[in-house]
Formats: sequence, C-alpha cells, structure tokens
Amino acid sequence: MSALAQLRAQEGAEVTGSDRLADREALGETRRRLEAAGIRLFAQDGSGIDERTGRVVVSTAIESDNADLARAKKLSTPTVHRADELAAIASGHRCVAVAGTSGKSTVTAMVFQVLEAAGLSPSLACGANLPALRRRGLIGNAWRGRSDLLVIEADESDGTLTRYNPELGLLLNISKDHKELSELATLFRTFRARCKSFVVNADAALSEFEPGSLTFGFGAGQLRGRNLELTPEGCRFEVEGVAMTVNAPGRHNAENALAAVAAGRRLGASLEQAAAGLAAFEGVGRRFEVVGSARGVEVVDDFAHNPEKVKAVLSAARLRSKRVLAVFQLHGFAPARFLKEEFLDAFSLALRPEDVVWLPDIYYVGGTAAKDVSAADYASQLCARGVKARHAARRDDIVDEIARQAQAGDLVLVMGARDPSLGDFAARILARLKDGV
Repeated sequence: MSALAQLRAQEGAEVTGSDRLADREALGETRRRLEAAGIRLFAQDGSGIDERTGRVVVSTAIESDNADLARAKKLSTPTVHRADELAAIASGHRCVAVAGTSGKSTVTAMVFQVLEAAGLSPSLACGANLPALRRRGLIGNAWRGRSDLLVIEADESDGTLTRYNPELGLLLNISKDHKELSELATLFRTFRARCKSFVVNADAALSEFEPGSLTFGFGAGQLRGRNLELTPEGCRFEVEGVAMTVNAPGRHNAENALAAVAAGRRLGASLEQAAAGLAAFEGVGRRFEVVGSARGVEVVDDFAHNPEKVKAVLSAARLRSKRVLAVFQLHGFAPARFLKEEFLDAFSLALRPEDVVWLPDIYYVGGTAAKDVSAADYASQLCARGVKARHAARRDDIVDEIARQAQAGDLVLVMGARDPSLGDFAARILARLKDGV
C-alpha cells in the first residue's frame, strides 16, 4: 500500500492514507518518510476522507466494518482494491511481475537492480525496502524511473495476481502458504495465461509452466547456474562463463539471483550487466538484514513467515554461526492454524540440537479470528519433537534470556511478519548484548 501511495504521489497526485497504527509511534521512520513524500497520514477513523477524495484504495487486510470504508460509503466515494490500483498503474507500463510463494520481494529488488545496471531506468513497486532507495530519502519500496518498465510483486495471498497483464512474468516456486497447493496452482495457471512472456524455475518442480518459457536453475533449465558456492556472506556461481557474486547468504538467494539474471536476459540486459547489478545488490529490508554484532554475537532480522522461508533463512543462519538463537513470532491466528504442521516440521528439520527458538504470543491487531491456537501450543509440540523451544508471553523476557545465554559465535535470528515493531525488537536485543547482562 505504501508503494502505491508513493507512486501516485510521484505522479503528482494528492495522496492521503490511514493505518491502524497511524495514531501511535509504531510507524516511526516510515511515517516520517511518507510525510516527506507529501503523503498525509490519518488514524483509521474516517477523518482522512472528505468530499475531495477521488477514490479509496483498500487492501484485503481491511475489515468490512472499517471506519474509513463507512465514511467512503457515506460520501459515495468509489472504493477499489489495492491490486486493481496497481493493475491500473501497471497498464501504462511494460510490467514485469514477480510471482511465487517465497522470494518475491528479494527477486523484485534484484530484477530492479539488474535493469538499472543495464541503463533501462525501471520503476518499482516492492514489498520490501531497498537500502539504495532509502539513501535517497524514500521508504525504499517504490521508485519512478524514466522508462516504461515497471517491476512489481504479484501477490498470490489474496488471489489478486490474476488481475495483471504483464509483459514478463516470473514464477519462482509454489508451496503451501495462504492457500492449499491445488488452489495456488490454479491461480498461477491463470497468471501464466495473462503474461506475454514467462520465466520459470526449472528446479522447483513446475514442469507444467515450462512450455514456451525461459527456464532457469542449477540442476535443470535453459539458463543454467554452475559452480555454485555458498559462503557465510553470500553466494557465487557462473552463468555461461560469467561470474555472479551476491551479498545475500543461502541457496535460496542464489536461486533468487539466477531468476533475476533470467528476467534481465528476457528484457535485454547482458550477463555482464546482470553481474554488475547483482554485485551492487545490498539486500532488502528485513530479509536477512544484519542489525549488528556485540560480544561476538550477530543479530539478524528477517521477514520469514511461512514454513519454506523459515527453513531457508535458518539454513542461511547455520552457514555463519555455531548456534542459532531464533525468535519466531506467528503473524495471525489463521496462518498459525492453517500452517501448524508445516511450521512444526520446518523447525524440527531446520534447527540443530544446540539451537533454540523462542515463540512470543501470536501477533494480533484486532478482528474476528478464532483464537483456538497459541504460541504455547507450538512450543510444547516442538519440545515433544526434541526441539529446544520456549514460549514467552512477554518479549522483554526473551531479550533477557538471550542476553544471558548468548555466546561468541551465536547468531540471534528474529523472524516474523506484519508487526512493524519487530525491527525495533531486534535492535533492542543488540543493545542489550552491548550493555551486557
């Protein structure tokens, strides 16, 4: 939503917005950067909508009894879905849409970097923040380039990826997340049919999407990554003899980078230009974002919130630590219930005997969700599987326990989505480590 607001503001539109946290300090620097972009923020009480409002853009997360929606209805102001607004923006561009259950934000950012390195001046609408754009004073998830290229995430969580008509579509992977696999496969088939050109991961068992596509992979595919080397800092591989170096750890990030190379090739970027773009890639916000180190302990913040992402980021963390001290905050009661077995399997497989995971209470900001699952349930069932799992109702208690237990060579990994305070929580852990017990 913030990316859409910025793109419209950069076009010269007057933009207002609301957030259920807008009347608190939780938005922090994000609020200040939005306001610096000329976007006025309001509490979610209807006060941001008046007779001058041309339309109200709403995300799937907003309940039908929301005060802003009630105000819009009273004023007969048109209401459109977030995906329709993005589709309207994309309709005026050659759209590059990145889809898949995991890796969308990172690949969207990598494709943007590759196209910039090729001098193609793309625009961007991303789900995470790029450090390079933050240095320009922006939030970091949106940019208006000079060309007609626009790189976006195509979100399957609410089914809206089927509303775009991309010049180029990318499909990274499919795994159970917000929906069952059969429903996801149907969505991605529709998405594929709407794309003029397609790129697909040949290593991800997506053979039905391969005919007519450019395929990539390390084990299969037309564009093949070779001589893959995973290091604590990142990864290295070659494509047709051209060396690619990426400062993002984990095999999943090597796959992400190869996807960006494939997209770049389809859009006119040479392998050498792709290598330059990837070499300049600095990661994205809350995707294995290193907060800092103290007492020989590294603190990393990550958006991982589904089972496949949890396994991938824990695998990356193991590459650079003797022991992982993980904190995982479930991001809602519905996902916690829907993915429970998959989460339990992910932690059981990805954590070593010496690793520890703390589970604070499920993040909840209101609504009508049934509260019939809990972090305590997760912790007890993980313990039964031999995992060192701890439930802590208060996050302050986790800070204290980590400060007492952490030793040189450990990596503290904070994982979770939706809660904008998780980054500050990771920073508090680092500050406590610096202060000592």
